[in-house]
Amino acid sequence: MNTTTVDAVTSGIGSGGASATLHRKIGWAGAFWVASGVPALVLFSIGSIAATVGKPSWAVWIISIAFGFLQSFAYAEIAGLFPHKSGGASVYGAVAWVRYSKMLAPLSVWCNWLAWSPVLAIGSGLAAGYILSILFAPDAAINTWQITLLDLSGVKAGLALRINATFVLGAAVLLGAFAIQHRGILQAARMQMILGIAALAPLMLIGLWPLLSGDIPTANLTPLYPLAKDASGAVIDGNWDMAGITLIAGGLFMAAWSTYGFETAVCYTREFRNPRTDTFKAILYSGLLCIFVFTVVPLAFQGSIGLGQLVTPAVLDAAGNVITPAVYDGILSPDIYSGMGVAHAMAHMLGGGTLVEHVLMAMLVLALVLSIMTSMAGSSRTLYQASVDGWLPKYLSNVNGNGAPTAAMWTDLGFNLLLLLMSDYVFVLAISNVCYILFNFLNLNAAWIHRIDRPRWPRPFKAATWLLATGTVLAFANLALMGMGADIWGAGTLATGLLAAALILPVFFYRHYIVDKGQFPAAMQEDMHLGSEEGVGTRAGILPYLTLAGGAAVIAIAHAVAVV
Repeated sequence: MNTTTVDAVTSGIGSGGASATLHRKIGWAGAFWVASGVPALVLFSIGSIAATVGKPSWAVWIISIAFGFLQSFAYAEIAGLFPHKSGGASVYGAVAWVRYSKMLAPLSVWCNWLAWSPVLAIGSGLAAGYILSILFAPDAAINTWQITLLDLSGVKAGLALRINATFVLGAAVLLGAFAIQHRGILQAARMQMILGIAALAPLMLIGLWPLLSGDIPTANLTPLYPLAKDASGAVIDGNWDMAGITLIAGGLFMAAWSTYGFETAVCYTREFRNPRTDTFKAILYSGLLCIFVFTVVPLAFQGSIGLGQLVTPAVLDAAGNVITPAVYDGILSPDIYSGMGVAHAMAHMLGGGTLVEHVLMAMLVLALVLSIMTSMAGSSRTLYQASVDGWLPKYLSNVNGNGAPTAAMWTDLGFNLLLLLMSDYVFVLAISNVCYILFNFLNLNAAWIHRIDRPRWPRPFKAATWLLATGTVLAFANLALMGMGADIWGAGTLATGLLAAALILPVFFYRHYIVDKGQFPAAMQEDMHLGSEEGVGTRAGILPYLTLAGGAAVIAIAHAVAVV
């Protein structure tokens, strides 16, 4: 077993061979900087969570990052088992599930990609919105023109595919990130370090300054009751009934997309110079950074801006239909929910006048670019490894002379240009998070399956048993949060997300049964240890199937009791 692993590391087995493989050029610090875009993900949903949950939103973020950190130890262990594979935790988890069902392995990888890839579209859209708000007034012609391509109101009210200034500028941001990633992981990591220092500084300042200055009224943070409104639309404290619990579940569900994301640090195992030691260090230090950012930034944001109150009541027609929606200030304002006004609100928290606000907003744009590059690096390598392993189309395994998986990157780019056309980024985020929670469930359970099926495999990092058990419990807790809270982000969010996850089935069927004639690539069979050999088996028996049945039951029950 030791010989097989070492040979795989040195010869490129399972990674396309020595002539067309990823390059081992970075240490754990390089992966840390590539993953340093994860803290900027707080900008994606801090507004929508605050505007939906209310005063407890800061506590939601703290609970969520605590969950993410506890889960990361399971990811670190399974990543250390496969130092010759790229693609992140989903690929390592797929190795556990493939011996029990061919369909489960690609589902894990697919869900991880569908969760990470939309960062490109959402991040570039927000970055474009920030830039336009710096340069032009809200009512300027460049901010108001739009060409509607397709009305999707049948999926969600108000949803459409459109071309506007946000799309055009966002596409330019995406192409810039692509050009940097095209040069390979080493150059990308160096650029990420430069961007990371410039982009994380404003987040640190935003999180620390209000706390150090004491400019946070306690009334903005407490009492911790879920958001509610009376019959007139005025903001009131809600109750801890099922409706309130559903709101909190929805907040924890949405926050997970950001707070769990530092697991991407193990996505570059195939490119580590010393994967057996670098893997754990990368995810540990990335996790500590995220604990800090996801704790202080939401706390300062909520405390400085405040919940907000009703400014103008809704206008109704004779039948009681809303003609003009109610207008609120504070974190309940529409531009906070959409995310477009978050940068301006954060810049205003520090004071200093218009110039200071614009400089800070420009630095937050860099933070978004950082998150885009993190996502492009991780999601493209997931596609690459899935292609090498025989789950996705063969063309995705092509790499350029710099060792960058360019075919996968072009696929990522095209997919996200389509998402960038959408008018509601919060809905896109919620759907992708359904896929992310499914991936999370499969991979946290993969940790104990690996323990049972591969007990004698060397583990550079071996998590304490109680940590693996905690991760398993959180896997089911995350499914409950999804089942209960997904649909507060739009009717049909859960069903649409599950449908998106199921799209892998025809793709895998075509690759495996039509192209590969029902056989996995030889390198993948060796990597996955699908044959009969000493030290590898299916000792878990019926337990994986019972786990899947239990997960489905948790989703169904949680969805049934939710009050949306």
